[in-house]
Amino acid sequence: MLLKNKKILLGISGGIAAYKTPLLVRLLVKAGAEVQVILTPSATSFVTPLTLSTVSKRPAVFEYTYSESGTDVWNSHVDLGLWADLFIITPLTANTLSKMAKGQSDNLLIATYLSARCPVVVAPAMDLDMYIHPTTIRNLTTLKEDGVTVLDAKEGELASGLSGKGRMPEPEDLFQHILSFFFQKKTLISKKILINAGPTHEAIDPVRFIGNHSSGKMGMALAREAQSRGAEVYFVHGPILNPPKNEFFEEVAIVSAQEMNEVCQRIFPKMDVAILSAAVADYRPSEVADQKIKKADSTLEIHLEPTIDVLKSLGEKKINQVLVGFALETENALENGRKKLLGKNLDLIVINSPTENTGFGSNTNQATLLDKKGNRKDTPLVSKEALSTQILDEIENILNA
Repeated sequence: MLLKNKKILLGISGGIAAYKTPLLVRLLVKAGAEVQVILTPSATSFVTPLTLSTVSKRPAVFEYTYSESGTDVWNSHVDLGLWADLFIITPLTANTLSKMAKGQSDNLLIATYLSARCPVVVAPAMDLDMYIHPTTIRNLTTLKEDGVTVLDAKEGELASGLSGKGRMPEPEDLFQHILSFFFQKKTLISKKILINAGPTHEAIDPVRFIGNHSSGKMGMALAREAQSRGAEVYFVHGPILNPPKNEFFEEVAIVSAQEMNEVCQRIFPKMDVAILSAAVADYRPSEVADQKIKKADSTLEIHLEPTIDVLKSLGEKKINQVLVGFALETENALENGRKKLLGKNLDLIVINSPTENTGFGSNTNQATLLDKKGNRKDTPLVSKEALSTQILDEIENILNA
């Protein structure tokens, strides 16, 4: 279990986003963590201590004392603060934020915060006007100066019906941040990394396109791994079924090969590393119909023209960047992969072949990593997350050479 023996305090204040917290608790417990939940009294109006106690397998507390067999028992904020390896407070309301910034301690959650000796992370969630108010900005600045890690609120529809910045990050994204905290290598701090992923769709008419089955899972795994190591990640992806939600990196969504090229060309000069895992279309229709093409009894001919080779184009322009490509080959994989490595001026290429357990849409992959010096590393069948770790390790070796 990833988080076995890790002790995590989860503080919940009284905002509507509190309804999401049982899922976060469940993710942490399934990963092996010990989770102690502390609520503000108002938070109990949004999510019940019984629900949180059930999923955490520990009593969720919200008062300084509780009754047990007719005797009052003390919930020691000092003991709680000393117990944890990490204290995360989400959702952080404007009210609780204000109390934390001013050192008030009129409830168990704030008193525990003042007693905590472990790192503290907060995820604000409130309406957009509250989030951008000068008071909120000032209070968040105070927390940062006090050493608290503040996660940005996310864009989207808010409980008020308005749309804007103020949403709590999704539980899955908070879980990933917690994983990053415990397993952070931070070996790529100050490095900027471009990663592209997924397919491109090349229009035939307004409703039809030429595409492929790329899911973007490999690119997403690489982006998360690079981000966990401290890199500033720019993630450019084509149309995928599960696009990133509230991830902690820059995201650009595109559709066509031309759009992919334009974005990558714009970003690449500022990068230290570029990992091009996307399955960019090799051809596109030379003419795109303005209206939907009607079905007829006769055959239909579509003339195709080559798209720009994004990887090769970046290889021709690179100066000091580390450039990594992918080669999905159905025959002569190693030979064809080596040709791409040399012909496109790459530093590293990831070569694999589609099987039942690898390639598009799968959760696992098996690959050969080949660098420009001829060094070769064959990986076993592993998860795409595990493969991303090996790829980033090889990239770090190149950066440090």
